[in-house]
Amino acid sequence: MVPALNEAESIRAVVEGARSVLAAPVVVVDDGSTDATSDLARAAGATVLPLPFNLGVGGAIRTGIHYAVDHGYRCVVQLDGDGQHEPSEAKRLLEALEHEQADMVVGSRFAAGYAVSWHRRVAMRWLSWLVSRRLGTRLTDTTSGFRAMGPRALDLFARDYPLDYLSDTVEALLIAADAGLRVVEVDVVMHNRQGGRPSANRLSSAFHLTRLLLVIFLHSLRRRSGPA
Repeated sequence: MVPALNEAESIRAVVEGARSVLAAPVVVVDDGSTDATSDLARAAGATVLPLPFNLGVGGAIRTGIHYAVDHGYRCVVQLDGDGQHEPSEAKRLLEALEHEQADMVVGSRFAAGYAVSWHRRVAMRWLSWLVSRRLGTRLTDTTSGFRAMGPRALDLFARDYPLDYLSDTVEALLIAADAGLRVVEVDVVMHNRQGGRPSANRLSSAFHLTRLLLVIFLHSLRRRSGPA
């Protein structure tokens, strides 16, 4: 499953690599692109689900999960359309689903030395600490979009998946924790973006981070108060 927005520079290589290495069907969810993302993905052999307008990454992922469940797939690995994620590393995530008896596997970029700015790294470490406490297992990269999901995770997220940027990764893990899903992390190699531009700039990222912290706070209060 590849959510993509204006990734014409890299989407063909992503699809061809995934089909070759994983030997699996590839579904590209085109989140309202204005470039040739859909045409290039289709030419590379992907099934393309074009959204009529931009829903955001969470909406694209939700669309892909619904497609997977409706078509009887019982595991999904998510790759970014910008070429950051190696299909060979995706195989390791899928293997961990089985060998670790996990419901969800997150690929962590940091053990391999992936570099981010210091302020982003501080925010990511704090988010990882908060989510790790909820899951009862240590995660170092809670904002990673490189993930594999098994049957229980797909069934859960087909019913309940957050739409907003950052919530699609971090809040999704909180939802998994509430449902008692087993989440594990695997160290992976990630690349820098291979083309195009990030969908979120610094200002919008700060907004979404502030919103996410409020969501986490309210989520904690709701858990303490119990069901109404």
